[in-house]
Amino acid sequence: MRVLVVGAGATGGYYGARLAEAGRDVTFLVRPRRAEMLAETGLVLESPLGDLHLASPATVTADTLAAAGAFDLVLLSCKAYDLGGALDDLAPAASAGTAILPILNGMAHLDALDARFGAGRVLGGSCAIAATRGPAGEIRHMSAFSTLTFGERDGTPSERCAAIAALMRDARFQARHSDKIVLEMWEKWVLLATLAGATTLMRGTIGDIVGAPGGRAFITGLHGECLAIAAASGFAPREAVAAQARATLTAEGSALTASMMRDLEGGGRIEADHIVGDLIARGQAAAPDTPRPHLDRVFTALKAYERRRARERAS
Repeated sequence: MRVLVVGAGATGGYYGARLAEAGRDVTFLVRPRRAEMLAETGLVLESPLGDLHLASPATVTADTLAAAGAFDLVLLSCKAYDLGGALDDLAPAASAGTAILPILNGMAHLDALDARFGAGRVLGGSCAIAATRGPAGEIRHMSAFSTLTFGERDGTPSERCAAIAALMRDARFQARHSDKIVLEMWEKWVLLATLAGATTLMRGTIGDIVGAPGGRAFITGLHGECLAIAAASGFAPREAVAAQARATLTAEGSALTASMMRDLEGGGRIEADHIVGDLIARGQAAAPDTPRPHLDRVFTALKAYERRRARERAS
Protein backbone atom coordinates (compact mmCIF):
# COMPACT_ATOMS: atom_id res chain seq x y z
CA MET A 1 0.00 0.00 0.00
CA ARG A 2 1.45 3.35 -1.08
CA VAL A 3 0.82 6.12 1.45
CA LEU A 4 0.92 9.86 0.84
CA VAL A 5 1.21 11.91 4.02
CA VAL A 6 0.13 15.50 3.43
CA GLY A 7 2.67 17.57 5.33
CA ALA A 8 5.63 16.63 7.51
CA GLY A 9 4.78 18.71 10.54
CA ALA A 10 4.29 17.56 14.10
CA THR A 11 1.31 15.28 13.50
CA GLY A 12 1.69 14.00 9.95
CA GLY A 13 5.44 13.87 10.34
CA TYR A 14 5.15 11.70 13.43
CA TYR A 15 2.73 9.15 12.04
CA GLY A 16 4.39 9.11 8.63
CA ALA A 17 7.82 8.62 10.20
CA ARG A 18 6.60 5.74 12.33
CA LEU A 19 5.06 4.06 9.29
CA ALA A 20 8.28 4.50 7.34
CA GLU A 21 10.22 3.13 10.30
CA ALA A 22 8.03 0.01 10.10
CA GLY A 23 9.03 -0.45 6.45
CA ARG A 24 5.91 0.98 4.82
CA ASP A 25 5.97 2.84 1.49
CA VAL A 26 5.51 6.45 2.65
CA THR A 27 5.89 9.69 0.71
CA PHE A 28 5.50 13.14 2.25
CA LEU A 29 3.77 15.92 0.30
CA VAL A 30 5.53 19.08 1.47
CA ARG A 31 6.25 22.64 0.44
CA PRO A 32 9.52 23.28 -1.44
CA ARG A 33 11.29 24.78 1.59
CA ARG A 34 10.41 21.79 3.78
CA ALA A 35 11.52 19.45 0.98
CA GLU A 36 14.92 21.16 0.91
CA MET A 37 15.23 20.89 4.70
CA LEU A 38 14.37 17.19 4.69
CA ALA A 39 16.85 16.55 1.87
CA GLU A 40 19.59 18.24 3.89
CA THR A 41 18.92 16.98 7.42
CA GLY A 42 16.43 14.15 7.06
CA LEU A 43 13.33 13.79 9.22
CA VAL A 44 14.28 13.91 12.88
CA LEU A 45 11.91 12.59 15.53
CA GLU A 46 12.50 12.87 19.28
CA SER A 47 10.15 10.67 21.27
CA PRO A 48 9.86 8.82 24.60
CA LEU A 49 8.97 5.81 22.45
CA GLY A 50 12.35 6.02 20.74
CA ASP A 51 14.10 8.63 18.66
CA LEU A 52 14.23 8.23 14.90
CA HIS A 53 16.22 9.75 12.05
CA LEU A 54 15.01 9.12 8.50
CA ALA A 55 18.03 10.20 6.53
CA SER A 56 16.30 10.38 3.14
CA PRO A 57 12.51 10.47 3.47
CA ALA A 58 10.63 10.31 0.18
CA THR A 59 9.07 13.68 -0.61
CA VAL A 60 7.08 15.31 -3.37
CA THR A 61 5.85 18.86 -3.84
CA ALA A 62 2.55 19.95 -5.34
CA ASP A 63 4.11 20.52 -8.76
CA THR A 64 5.72 17.04 -8.89
CA LEU A 65 2.92 15.00 -7.32
CA ALA A 66 1.19 14.15 -10.60
CA ALA A 67 4.32 12.34 -11.79
CA ALA A 68 4.64 10.32 -8.58
CA GLY A 69 2.09 7.67 -9.56
CA ALA A 70 -0.97 6.37 -7.77
CA PHE A 71 -1.40 6.26 -4.00
CA ASP A 72 -3.66 3.90 -2.09
CA LEU A 73 -4.01 6.04 1.02
CA VAL A 74 -3.75 9.77 1.69
CA LEU A 75 -3.19 10.70 5.34
CA LEU A 76 -4.35 14.28 5.76
CA SER A 77 -3.22 16.06 8.93
CA CYS A 78 -2.95 19.75 8.08
CA LYS A 79 -4.29 22.60 10.19
CA ALA A 80 -7.86 23.54 9.32
CA TYR A 81 -6.85 26.98 8.03
CA ASP A 82 -4.56 25.27 5.47
CA LEU A 83 -7.24 22.86 4.29
CA GLY A 84 -8.18 24.65 1.06
CA GLY A 85 -4.62 24.71 -0.18
CA ALA A 86 -4.02 21.13 0.94
CA LEU A 87 -7.00 19.89 -1.07
CA ASP A 88 -5.66 21.59 -4.17
CA ASP A 89 -2.20 20.15 -3.58
CA LEU A 90 -3.29 16.54 -2.99
CA ALA A 91 -5.84 16.41 -5.82
CA PRO A 92 -3.50 14.72 -8.34
CA ALA A 93 -3.04 11.83 -5.88
CA ALA A 94 -6.76 11.21 -5.37
CA SER A 95 -7.54 8.57 -8.00
CA ALA A 96 -10.73 6.52 -8.03
CA GLY A 97 -9.22 3.88 -5.76
CA THR A 98 -7.58 6.23 -3.28
CA ALA A 99 -8.82 6.36 0.30
CA ILE A 100 -8.45 9.68 2.10
CA LEU A 101 -7.99 9.51 5.87
CA PRO A 102 -8.24 12.95 7.51
CA ILE A 103 -7.23 13.32 11.15
CA LEU A 104 -8.21 16.96 11.62
CA ASN A 105 -10.33 18.11 14.52
CA GLY A 106 -13.98 19.03 14.17
CA MET A 107 -16.21 18.00 11.27
CA ALA A 108 -16.17 20.79 8.66
CA HIS A 109 -13.27 19.23 6.78
CA LEU A 110 -15.45 16.22 5.94
CA ASP A 111 -17.88 18.48 4.11
CA ALA A 112 -15.02 20.03 2.14
CA LEU A 113 -13.49 16.65 1.28
CA ASP A 114 -16.84 15.16 0.27
CA ALA A 115 -17.56 18.10 -2.02
CA ARG A 116 -14.14 17.90 -3.65
CA PHE A 117 -13.53 14.15 -3.93
CA GLY A 118 -16.81 12.40 -3.18
CA ALA A 119 -17.92 10.93 0.13
CA GLY A 120 -17.03 7.40 -0.97
CA ARG A 121 -13.32 8.16 -0.88
CA VAL A 122 -13.31 9.82 2.54
CA LEU A 123 -12.91 7.88 5.77
CA GLY A 124 -13.46 9.14 9.28
CA GLY A 125 -10.39 9.60 11.43
CA SER A 126 -9.11 11.02 14.67
CA CYS A 127 -5.79 11.17 16.48
CA ALA A 128 -4.51 12.06 19.91
CA ILE A 129 -0.89 13.13 20.22
CA ALA A 130 1.17 15.80 21.95
CA ALA A 131 3.82 16.86 19.48
CA THR A 132 5.37 20.02 18.11
CA ARG A 133 7.94 21.19 15.58
CA GLY A 134 11.24 22.34 17.05
CA PRO A 135 13.31 25.30 15.79
CA ALA A 136 15.45 23.11 13.54
CA GLY A 137 12.44 21.38 12.02
CA GLU A 138 12.64 18.35 14.25
CA ILE A 139 9.46 16.72 15.54
CA ARG A 140 9.22 16.58 19.32
CA HIS A 141 6.83 13.95 20.63
CA MET A 142 6.12 14.99 24.20
CA SER A 143 4.49 11.89 25.71
CA ALA A 144 4.24 8.17 25.13
CA PHE A 145 0.61 8.64 24.10
CA SER A 146 -0.11 8.60 20.36
CA THR A 147 -3.27 7.12 18.87
CA LEU A 148 -4.80 7.05 15.40
CA THR A 149 -8.39 5.88 15.03
CA PHE A 150 -10.09 5.30 11.68
CA GLY A 151 -13.13 3.70 10.11
CA GLU A 152 -15.86 3.87 7.52
CA ARG A 153 -18.24 6.67 8.39
CA ASP A 154 -21.29 4.40 8.11
CA GLY A 155 -19.73 1.93 10.55
CA THR A 156 -19.50 -0.98 8.14
CA PRO A 157 -16.41 -3.19 7.80
CA SER A 158 -14.46 -2.80 4.57
CA GLU A 159 -11.48 -4.26 2.77
CA ARG A 160 -9.72 -0.89 2.72
CA CYS A 161 -10.01 -0.49 6.49
CA ALA A 162 -8.67 -4.02 6.94
CA ALA A 163 -5.75 -3.05 4.69
CA ILE A 164 -5.12 0.12 6.70
CA ALA A 165 -5.18 -1.87 9.93
CA ALA A 166 -2.57 -4.22 8.49
CA LEU A 167 -0.51 -1.26 7.28
CA MET A 168 -0.41 0.28 10.74
CA ARG A 169 0.22 -2.94 12.64
CA ASP A 170 3.58 -2.91 14.43
CA ALA A 171 4.12 0.84 13.88
CA ARG A 172 5.05 2.68 17.07
CA PHE A 173 1.67 4.28 17.71
CA GLN A 174 -1.69 2.91 18.81
CA ALA A 175 -3.81 2.35 15.70
CA ARG A 176 -7.43 1.31 16.10
CA HIS A 177 -10.28 0.59 13.72
CA SER A 178 -13.66 1.90 14.92
CA ASP A 179 -17.19 1.13 13.78
CA LYS A 180 -18.34 4.33 15.53
CA ILE A 181 -15.77 6.73 14.11
CA VAL A 182 -18.14 9.67 13.50
CA LEU A 183 -19.45 9.46 17.06
CA GLU A 184 -15.87 9.32 18.34
CA MET A 185 -14.99 12.37 16.26
CA TRP A 186 -17.89 14.24 17.84
CA GLU A 187 -16.84 13.11 21.32
CA LYS A 188 -13.34 14.43 20.75
CA TRP A 189 -14.71 17.67 19.29
CA VAL A 190 -16.85 18.31 22.38
CA LEU A 191 -13.85 17.80 24.65
CA LEU A 192 -11.50 19.86 22.50
CA ALA A 193 -13.91 22.77 22.02
CA THR A 194 -14.40 22.96 25.78
CA LEU A 195 -10.69 22.69 26.54
CA ALA A 196 -9.64 25.16 23.85
CA GLY A 197 -12.47 27.55 24.65
CA ALA A 198 -11.80 27.66 28.37
CA THR A 199 -8.00 27.84 28.26
CA THR A 200 -7.83 30.46 25.51
CA LEU A 201 -10.47 32.68 27.12
CA MET A 202 -9.00 32.41 30.61
CA ARG A 203 -5.33 32.22 29.51
CA GLY A 204 -4.60 29.48 32.01
CA THR A 205 -4.39 25.76 32.60
CA ILE A 206 -7.38 23.70 33.66
CA GLY A 207 -6.03 23.81 37.20
CA ASP A 208 -5.72 27.60 37.08
CA ILE A 209 -9.30 27.97 35.89
CA VAL A 210 -10.83 25.46 38.30
CA GLY A 211 -9.07 27.18 41.19
CA ALA A 212 -10.39 30.62 40.26
CA PRO A 213 -13.78 31.98 41.43
CA GLY A 214 -16.44 30.82 39.00
CA GLY A 215 -13.94 28.83 36.95
CA ARG A 216 -15.39 25.38 37.51
CA ALA A 217 -18.89 26.65 36.77
CA PHE A 218 -17.70 28.24 33.54
CA ILE A 219 -16.03 25.05 32.32
CA THR A 220 -19.00 22.85 33.18
CA GLY A 221 -21.37 25.32 31.53
CA LEU A 222 -19.25 25.43 28.39
CA HIS A 223 -19.00 21.65 28.31
CA GLY A 224 -22.77 21.37 28.73
CA GLU A 225 -23.37 23.62 25.72
CA CYS A 226 -21.01 21.55 23.57
CA LEU A 227 -22.68 18.31 24.70
CA ALA A 228 -26.11 19.74 23.86
CA ILE A 229 -25.03 20.64 20.32
CA ALA A 230 -23.68 17.14 19.73
CA ALA A 231 -26.92 15.62 21.02
CA ALA A 232 -29.08 17.93 18.90
CA SER A 233 -26.96 16.96 15.88
CA GLY A 234 -27.63 13.27 16.48
CA PHE A 235 -24.31 12.35 18.07
CA ALA A 236 -24.78 12.53 21.82
CA PRO A 237 -21.52 11.43 23.47
CA ARG A 238 -21.71 8.21 25.45
CA GLU A 239 -22.17 8.83 29.16
CA ALA A 240 -18.91 7.16 30.15
CA VAL A 241 -17.03 9.31 27.66
CA ALA A 242 -18.79 12.48 28.78
CA ALA A 243 -18.10 11.66 32.43
CA GLN A 244 -14.41 11.10 31.77
CA ALA A 245 -14.28 14.39 29.85
CA ARG A 246 -15.91 16.23 32.76
CA ALA A 247 -13.35 14.77 35.14
CA THR A 248 -10.49 15.81 32.87
CA LEU A 249 -11.87 19.30 32.41
CA THR A 250 -12.38 19.95 36.11
CA ALA A 251 -9.31 18.26 37.62
CA GLU A 252 -7.81 20.40 40.38
CA GLY A 253 -4.19 21.33 39.80
CA SER A 254 -4.23 20.04 36.22
CA ALA A 255 -1.54 21.48 33.92
CA LEU A 256 -3.64 20.66 30.86
CA THR A 257 -4.05 23.30 28.15
CA ALA A 258 -5.11 23.21 24.52
CA SER A 259 -2.66 23.56 21.66
CA MET A 260 -4.84 26.46 20.50
CA MET A 261 -3.89 28.37 23.62
CA ARG A 262 -0.21 27.75 22.95
CA ASP A 263 -0.69 28.92 19.35
CA LEU A 264 -2.52 32.03 20.54
CA GLU A 265 0.07 32.92 23.15
CA GLY A 266 2.78 32.50 20.53
CA GLY A 267 1.00 34.92 18.19
CA GLY A 268 0.17 32.17 15.69
CA ARG A 269 -2.84 31.26 13.62
CA ILE A 270 -5.68 29.44 15.34
CA GLU A 271 -8.54 27.16 14.26
CA ALA A 272 -11.28 29.37 15.69
CA ASP A 273 -13.79 28.84 12.89
CA HIS A 274 -13.22 25.10 12.55
CA ILE A 275 -13.28 24.18 16.25
CA VAL A 276 -15.67 26.73 17.79
CA GLY A 277 -17.40 28.66 15.00
CA ASP A 278 -18.59 25.55 13.16
CA LEU A 279 -19.84 24.01 16.40
CA ILE A 280 -21.93 27.13 17.08
CA ALA A 281 -23.25 27.06 13.50
CA ARG A 282 -24.34 23.44 13.86
CA GLY A 283 -26.00 24.28 17.15
CA GLN A 284 -27.90 27.14 15.54
CA ALA A 285 -29.05 24.83 12.75
CA ALA A 286 -30.11 21.97 15.04
CA ALA A 287 -31.58 23.99 17.93
CA PRO A 288 -31.90 27.64 16.89
CA ASP A 289 -33.72 28.74 20.05
CA THR A 290 -31.15 27.33 22.48
CA PRO A 291 -28.82 29.95 23.99
CA ARG A 292 -25.07 29.28 24.06
CA PRO A 293 -23.62 32.19 26.08
CA HIS A 294 -20.36 30.45 27.03
CA LEU A 295 -19.54 29.38 23.47
CA ASP A 296 -20.54 32.78 22.11
CA ARG A 297 -18.19 34.51 24.55
CA VAL A 298 -15.33 32.18 23.60
CA PHE A 299 -15.89 32.74 19.89
CA THR A 300 -15.98 36.52 20.29
CA ALA A 301 -12.66 36.39 22.12
CA LEU A 302 -11.05 34.18 19.47
CA LYS A 303 -12.24 36.36 16.59
CA ALA A 304 -11.07 39.47 18.42
CA TYR A 305 -7.63 37.86 18.68
CA GLU A 306 -7.64 37.11 14.95
CA ARG A 307 -8.56 40.71 14.14
CA ARG A 308 -5.84 42.03 16.43
CA ARG A 309 -3.28 39.67 14.91
CA ALA A 310 -4.20 40.73 11.39
CA ARG A 311 -4.04 44.42 12.33
CA GLU A 312 -0.66 44.09 13.99
CA ARG A 313 0.81 42.09 11.09
CA ALA A 314 -0.43 44.72 8.64
CA SER A 315 1.13 47.63 10.53
